[in-house]
Amino acid sequence: MTSLNQENIQTVTLGMGCFWSPDALFGHMAGIVRTRVGYAGGTTADPTYHQLGDHSETVEMDFDPEIVSLDSIVNVFWDNHNPQNINDYKGRQYRSILLYRDEMQLGVIRNVLQHREQLGNDRPDTEVAPFVRFYRAEDRHQKYYLKRFPDAYGKLSTLYPSHEDLVNSTLAARLNGVAKGYVNLTRIVEEIEAWPIEEEERGQLIRLIRQIKW
Repeated sequence: MTSLNQENIQTVTLGMGCFWSPDALFGHMAGIVRTRVGYAGGTTADPTYHQLGDHSETVEMDFDPEIVSLDSIVNVFWDNHNPQNINDYKGRQYRSILLYRDEMQLGVIRNVLQHREQLGNDRPDTEVAPFVRFYRAEDRHQKYYLKRFPDAYGKLSTLYPSHEDLVNSTLAARLNGVAKGYVNLTRIVEEIEAWPIEEEERGQLIRLIRQIKW
């Protein structure tokens, strides 16, 4: 199993400072199918971590809108960082940014902004811009917190034929959230019990993650 795959998957890209924590924050949420971190929002060709140019650290996620709506994702985005001052860093590397893929996504972002302002929130200093391109970050940045637990990462590696498959898996996204402390394992097990997969595979996943030494 590499991920949960639904036909109506949508994709959104956003930045809210260092991409490690947002990767775990969104990855633990039901409805998020897969996440990856990288660089976007600028014009520099082939950016790297040490040469970002005018890009920002971002998280790109695929999600099932029947389980988690884009407006919920956007609200989580604004509820979990301060766009005016991200880690006291004023450059473009750590920037509050929402990159929309179409007019539908832009409309959702505008509606969420309007609703938040009606509730008394100040208009955030977030750049809202059309999505152009996402450059995937180096492997060491993918599922960063999960990799800090060798037993967890090692056991998970037995399920996937490659690092790419592991990073793109729904299970790795959830366990990255566990590793960061955004969610406990009990809630992940409860979610897996409802996944549309074969009973044997479901049991295999649950047995494996319950054996992890955190």
